[in-house]
Amino acid sequence: MKTAGSMLKLLCRRARTLTALSLTPLLACLPLTGCQSKPELVAPEVVVAPYGATNMQTPVFAVAPLRNESGVSAADTLRVGDALCARLAEVRGIAALPLNRTISAMRALRMSEVRTPEDARRLATAVGADALIVGSVTAYDPYDPPKMGLTLGMYARPGSVLTTQTSAPLDLKAMQTLPDETNWSAATFADKPLSVVSEHLDAANHEVLMNVQRYAEGRHRSGTALGWERYIKSMDLYTDFAASWAVQRLMQQERLRVARQRVEKPANR
Repeated sequence: MKTAGSMLKLLCRRARTLTALSLTPLLACLPLTGCQSKPELVAPEVVVAPYGATNMQTPVFAVAPLRNESGVSAADTLRVGDALCARLAEVRGIAALPLNRTISAMRALRMSEVRTPEDARRLATAVGADALIVGSVTAYDPYDPPKMGLTLGMYARPGSVLTTQTSAPLDLKAMQTLPDETNWSAATFADKPLSVVSEHLDAANHEVLMNVQRYAEGRHRSGTALGWERYIKSMDLYTDFAASWAVQRLMQQERLRVARQRVEKPANR
């Protein structure tokens, strides 16, 4: 008959055996976990300027402080302007000036805001930019789902590489012979922006959400709790997306303008 001591030793031995068996699968997984590779990095989409390699000089862009036409006093137009400058700086083939430099030039010129195309060209010349982007915030709602509207126009300074290299020359003599009822003039063409975009980005729209998800690729860590949705949960991040989308659309409009003028140029010779 076994004594109480021997029974206790037997129970302890069995307990140790069961513990070792239960830990074996965990220990077997540890080397595999330690050897797992980190998530592969993915580069975000890149926007390329349409001006090509023929221009020896890199075009310089500047952004004027935006107007707030959203009807929401909380709309931070300076924050949106900074986001536009940052997104322009990411475009390959152009350079972008910081918003503070444009504001400093406006103070030196005693210009409270850009009201006319002439103001835009004068400011672009003052900061040494080939093009100045002016516009307004037309919608702003930071609550879920966020909304932002932007209207932007791009004006070129006189002698800019954007006009001397990509624009077809105006036939002023032909314009002077047009019928009087059209009221066309060289000044009318000069006052028009090179390109204009108007976007209303409502995160309740599934197409907008798809664009946000595409924008987030390569800009956040995979496996996080929110993932790409962090760009619709923070108005600051949604502003970055809206600025990126507006810049991308602006470059698309510029690509169409440049292509159209390159086709028209031989016909005017």
